Amino acid sequence: MHMTSREIALLAIALLASAGFSWFSPWFATVDNLLTILRNSSELLLIALGMTLVIAMGGVDVSVGVVMGVAAWGVGQLLLLQSPWLAAIGGPLLGLLLGLITALVVVMGRIPAIVGTLGLFGVWRTGLFALLGGQWLSGLPGSLTSGLMHPLLGLPVMAWVIVLVWAGVWLVLRHMPYGLWLLAAGNSEEKARLAGIPVTQVRIATFMISGLLCGIAATCYIATYRNVEMTVGGSLALEAIAAVVLGGTRITGGSCSLLGTLLGVLLLRILQNGLLLVGIPSLWQTVVTGAVLLIVLSSEAASGRVFAFRRIA
Repeated sequence: MHMTSREIALLAIALLASAGFSWFSPWFATVDNLLTILRNSSELLLIALGMTLVIAMGGVDVSVGVVMGVAAWGVGQLLLLQSPWLAAIGGPLLGLLLGLITALVVVMGRIPAIVGTLGLFGVWRTGLFALLGGQWLSGLPGSLTSGLMHPLLGLPVMAWVIVLVWAGVWLVLRHMPYGLWLLAAGNSEEKARLAGIPVTQVRIATFMISGLLCGIAATCYIATYRNVEMTVGGSLALEAIAAVVLGGTRITGGSCSLLGTLLGVLLLRILQNGLLLVGIPSLWQTVVTGAVLLIVLSSEAASGRVFAFRRIA
């Protein structure tokens, strides 16, 4: 796989940041802490993969974090019924259903994605509060945890699931018509329609795939933490957008980089973990994420990659 200059730069920055944090904190470079960074990256990476597709299509979905939260509640309820296999399947299916609802609202309702998903964010957030009844859903059975954390070829099963999901999305984009259709629709929806591309179906499929990935992320979240708090997933949409744009996907659509998204996720988690270890309060993690996003967008706007007017021939 050929790395772009953007991806090489991200890798270099991540390594330099790791070296810097290791200098200031003896705990950063420990095996346990590095595993913690990877473990904390799992849900964000899955959601960011879906966000990569949505942004490449020319949209933004700000409801993904809450979609994961609602799906996590569903996984938790199935675990309480002592059905770990059903829970493992139910999370992705619930995410897929919520993704379909998002698609119907945005695509069929002809509403701008950021507006439609902002409305759905409020609906799902209120719904999650109601479902939880103002309390955490905690003390969930550990059957799903034992299954997904079971070692397989030296890695937990959950790690292999994430690797397979990333590889699957890459193969779909690289070797199936959907990938070309997605980027064509992101570049110019009108031109794509004139070329005979089923833009409506592509957009619906994209939101559904994003919802599916949110559901898988919810399953991983429950396996890791075994609880659902009322604010779960609150900052994940911002982090996912930052990771995707940081990785080289244009915010206006028409391009994407899955490797860049992976590196963007790792860099964000390295920065957040390192700042915490050197004594910066966790409250500032969101500030760092927002600052990174603003810096990237500002630099790309200056270079003409973002917010450029598109002419439709």
